[in-house]
Amino acid sequence: MLAELQNISKNYNQPGSDIHNIILNQISLQIAEKESLAIVGPSGSGKSTLLNILGTLDQPTSGKVILNGIPVNSLDEKKLATLRNQFIGFVFQLHHLLPQLTLIENILLPVLPVSDKVQQKMAIERAYTLIKRVGLTKQIHQRPLQLSVGECQRAAVVRALVNQPRLLLADEPTGSLDAKNAGQVGQLLAELNREQDLAVVVVTHSMDLAALMGKTYRLTSGKIQLILP
Repeated sequence: MLAELQNISKNYNQPGSDIHNIILNQISLQIAEKESLAIVGPSGSGKSTLLNILGTLDQPTSGKVILNGIPVNSLDEKKLATLRNQFIGFVFQLHHLLPQLTLIENILLPVLPVSDKVQQKMAIERAYTLIKRVGLTKQIHQRPLQLSVGECQRAAVVRALVNQPRLLLADEPTGSLDAKNAGQVGQLLAELNREQDLAVVVVTHSMDLAALMGKTYRLTSGKIQLILP
């Protein structure tokens, strides 16, 4: 199994009280190699929290996260950061491109910590291949303010894939886009899932985007349930 959540719970304490808000309640989820799945649910249901726990950006109150057979709670912060950088790619609702950098400079930011010259060269070659794949070759030396929102989001997808992760986590990746660009980015994620041997987990409000994934789960009241076709 590529990734697994085992009995994940997440609670928050209300400031100044002993009240615990239960966001996630004993959630278990398995993600296989090359699988694609969507997590839908109302605002505030904990979708982004669940994704952040899966991506090791947040810690559960209880339960285990296992990535590539490795229980992440057994890792120190340095090893965890290395695993995250090599194993997981992230795409968010906002592209988070740095305005002072060109498109190619933004895309290559994840390559900076890579010390192995061969890996670095492969990542750079991969970046240019993916840039061509998503139709941004002509914009390669432009800065984010010179690009459309859709182009910026496609660049963010390339940046997430430049280190060849095995798992892509996307949090409302089409939430800031109009219908046309949302459709293009959603289709791109579905195609890259197939082309790149990549598992994709998408958190979204869009049932159109969810329909492009292989499975859809609904998260409500701290529990997750598979939506059958």
